[in-house]
Order: sequence, then structure tokens, then C-alpha cells
Amino acid sequence: MNKFLSRLADRFGFQPKIHKRSFAAAKINRLTNDWATVISSGDAEIKGDLKTLRARARELERNNDYARRYFKALENNVLGSTGIGLQMKSRDFSGNLDQQANKKIEAAFSDWGSKYNCCVDGCTTWIDVQRLALRSMARDGSVLIRFVRGYANPYSLALQIIEADHLDHDFNDKTADGQVRFGVETDKFGKPVAYHVLQRHPGDVHVLGYAANKRERIPASEVLHLFVKDRPGQTQGVPWLASAISGLRMLEGYREAELVAARLGAAKCGFYTETSPDGYVSSEDSDGNLVYEAEPGAFERLPMGMDFKTVDFQHPNGAFGDFNKAVLRGVASGLGVSYNTLANDLEGVNYSSIRAGLLDEREEYKTHQSFIIDHLCRPVFFAWLEQALLTDALNLPAEKMDKFNAAEFRGRRWQWVDPLKDVQANITSIEAGLKSRRQVVSEMGGDFEDVIDELAEDQSLIEAAGVSLGDSSKETATNEQKQNGDENATD
Repeated sequence: MNKFLSRLADRFGFQPKIHKRSFAAAKINRLTNDWATVISSGDAEIKGDLKTLRARARELERNNDYARRYFKALENNVLGSTGIGLQMKSRDFSGNLDQQANKKIEAAFSDWGSKYNCCVDGCTTWIDVQRLALRSMARDGSVLIRFVRGYANPYSLALQIIEADHLDHDFNDKTADGQVRFGVETDKFGKPVAYHVLQRHPGDVHVLGYAANKRERIPASEVLHLFVKDRPGQTQGVPWLASAISGLRMLEGYREAELVAARLGAAKCGFYTETSPDGYVSSEDSDGNLVYEAEPGAFERLPMGMDFKTVDFQHPNGAFGDFNKAVLRGVASGLGVSYNTLANDLEGVNYSSIRAGLLDEREEYKTHQSFIIDHLCRPVFFAWLEQALLTDALNLPAEKMDKFNAAEFRGRRWQWVDPLKDVQANITSIEAGLKSRRQVVSEMGGDFEDVIDELAEDQSLIEAAGVSLGDSSKETATNEQKQNGDENATD
């Protein structure tokens, strides 16, 4: 039957449309031949490229203005000037906050966070640790934080920051219960068991020579390996700049070419042609070619028989600014920041557009804050509290470890372009019962209990001093009522 229908269709010139169950994006043709189609694991993709990605990301950090801007914007927005803040929430048997214990722990943790106690190098503070961890993850893909318990400080704990290069990237092996990948030893479920760390940086050969670099096996209980996983089973992290590296590098080369062309176009003014060869003097290279130094307002001499043809350097051309913006917008999308932040360009923005861009960008920063809190701040605080209680540095009972391990960490929050509108919106939400005061204070990065205590302390100081401070809100309402009354009287 099918053959009969096929012959009938051919006889009358009818070609039936053939439907294929396939995806257009999976087709291989002349337009997609260079598109990768090989399935590989996350680690397999990282293995051959990680060192190159790190080296190029670091070069951009050193020499590229936009890369440096990204790192600074990341630090300023994720951590701010004070880093991730600690707020203790230990409660007594009645359910009330144990203010005395909370203040004691907060004060002790702040003291430990000084440069004299926090790290084994004696010059790195707790805020510095947060900054180094964040920048290292963004630039290198990962970083190691080692706990040095029993260290000679009042709290018996210090941190050692280890650059990711110390992980023996070339050490891959099978173990009895798992495997080692890139120096990370895991069990059969992929849980880290130990880290194989080179005792000195592999890039220190120019300083320390080519002496044997010994490898140390550090148990996973002593190490925090900080990196963002993009795929399940991934053992190492990649620089956050990975997708933007090519664009930043190419844009830098283009900008340099435009700058050189513009400088050449503005430098040379003219040439004199000699009618007699006598007395001509000029610089030549090793091949006998004439060499001229391009200088503004300079007139050079040419030998007899040689003419000069002008080259009109029309640079930078009119499309330079738009092209530069277009490339930077793509780079900014890959980095998770707005174009205005990356390029430091606020031209042409208004309140609505800048707010819409900042909302999405700040969610990105909040995500990084959550990662820092969960993977760095909480584990470090737990290790510190455990050591401080066991060594009686806090003068608190060690058997109440669970009670005292009630820390909240808060990242910085941001003010808006027009903070008055946001404050008024919060007041309206509170009055309508859509938000609580506690929620509003928390969204602003504060602590409600601290605000209450400070207000009570302010009131006590005011009453003790015997002064009277005007209520600005009542004064504003009175002025508005008076103004409305005057307008009604005029009408």
C-alpha cells in the first residue's frame, strides 16, 4: 500500500512533507561544524584549561581596567567596608535572648578577628580573610582555608589561607575507597576526605629554584575548600571571569589600536623633500629602513627621490563608543553585573532604569553573600566557638555548645537612589500590616534588638540631660496641615 501511494504521489508530482523528530540546535552542518558535541564530565572539561584560565584571569586583574573594576565592585557590594557581620541569638530557658552571653561572644569573636589572632601570618584580619576568599574564588576559581587548632593565641585557633595553586593539580589516583582528582581525595560518594597540598607555591621556581616540592596530605576536617559548583561531581572551581576573558582581552586590544592610531594621526604634521642629497641626516634601523619618531608639530626631512604619501588616521571613529558599549554589555552579562557598574557609566540613566538594573544585580550580590555565610562564616565560627569554649577563653560552660552556637550573619545592604521613597514605602507597608518593623530593619541590614536598645539608650540620655528634641515626623505633619489650611483659606 505504501509503495502504491508513493508511486501515485510521484506520478502527479506531489512531494509529501517528511516530519523528523529532532532538534534544530542539534543539527550538524556547515554553520555548526565547529560547535562542540562531545559529552564530558565537569572535571574533564576543567582539567586541561584550569591553569590557563587562572593565569589569564590574573593578567586581566593586573592590567585590565574593567576586570579590576569588577573585582572592586564585587568586594564593595558583597562585603562592604565591614564585611559579613555577626549577630548572636542565644536564648535562655525562658526563650528570651541571653544578652550577657551574646555580647560576650560577639566581643570575643571581634577580638579574635584582629590581625594578631585571626591568621597564622599575624597580619590578616577576619575581614581580610573574607575579601581574599571572595576575590580568589572570582579570579582563581577556588581557595583553601585551613584551621590551625592549638595555635598560640587566646582562642587556640588561627586560619591559614592557601592559594588554590597549592592543590596538586597533576595528582590523580585511585584509592581503596574512592579517588584523587586534582589533589582532592574523595570517598566513593564524592565527599572530600583529604587535600594533597604542595608545601610551596609551584610558581615560586624563580625565587626558590627547582628544589623538590613536597606534597602534604591534610584531612578534610582541617580545610575549607571554597568554590562554586556549576555541575554535580565537580572537584574544582573555575574563575568567574571564564566566559568574559576573551571579550575583555579582545576589547583591550581594540582600544589600544584605536588609541595608537589616534595618537599617530595627531602627531605628525609634515615633511620636507630634499632637492640635493648633501647634508641629509636621518635615523635608520638595522635593515637600512628610515625611522621617524612621531611627535606633535614635527616636520621631518626626506632624502632626494623619496616622496611621502599621507595616511589619514580617522580614529577613533564615530562607532567606537557604541561598539565599546556593546562589547561591555556582553561582558557584564557574563559577570552578573550591570553595564553601568562595570563601565562606571551613568550617562543616560534615570531613576527607573537604574533601579531596575540594580535589583537584578543586587540579587547576584546576595547570592554571593549567602555562599560566603554558609561556606566560610558559619564553619569558621563553629570551629572558633568550639576551641574558645574548650579552652575556657569565653568563661562560658562548654556543655552548652548547642545553645551558644546560635549565630546569625548579615551581609551589607544598600541605599537606593531615592531613599525617601523607599522609607515611605516601608512606613506604608508597616501601617498596612504587610511588613513588620523587624522585617524592615533586617532588610536594611540592621538588627531589631539593637535598634530597640539604641532607641532606649538615646531616650535615657535625653531624659538625663533634661533636653527636649522635636519630633520631626510630627513637625512635618503639622507643617503639611498648616499648608493645606492656608491653601483652603485661599480658595
